[in-house]
Amino acid sequence: MELEGTVRSLVEREGLELVDVGFAREQGRRVLRVTVDGEGGVDLDTLAGVSERLSRRLDALDAVPGPAYSLEVSSPGVERPLRSAGDFARHVGATVKVKTAEPIDGSRAFSGRLAGADDDGATIATDRGEVRVRYADVRSARTVFDWAAELKSAKKEVTKD
Repeated sequence: MELEGTVRSLVEREGLELVDVGFAREQGRRVLRVTVDGEGGVDLDTLAGVSERLSRRLDALDAVPGPAYSLEVSSPGVERPLRSAGDFARHVGATVKVKTAEPIDGSRAFSGRLAGADDDGATIATDRGEVRVRYADVRSARTVFDWAAELKSAKKEVTKD
C-alpha cells in the first residue's frame, strides 16, 4: 500500500514505530487513523507534531485518494495490538489476549502470560497450561493492562511518601 509506505517513512524519520494505519468510517466521514509508538511511549506534543507534519506531507503528495478525510494520530495506549512476530517478541512476559480463526484444543480465545515468541508463533501460559499459537492462525491479539496490579503498585508508592 503506497499510503502506508508514505506514512511509515515519515513516522520512522521521527524515530517512532508505526503500529497501525487504516481508514475507518465515523459519523459519515472518512478517518485516517495512524497509531505510533516510541521507546517509553509517546506524549501529546510528539503526537501533535507528527500529526502536523504527516498532514502536510500527505497533502503535498496528494497521497490520500478519494473524498475528504480527517487525520487522527494516536498512541496504542496501555493495551497494544500485536500484529507481527516482532510485536510478540517485544512483549514476552506481558499479559495478552489472543483470538484465533480456528479452535486450538477446543478454544478460540486465550488469555495469559506471553511465555515466548519466535518467527512462526507464540506460546501463551494460560491457567490450563501452555498453548502454542501460530501467527497465521491469529485473528486478533493485544496486550492486557493489569489495572489491579498497577493501582496496588501506585498505592504502595503513595504510602511510602
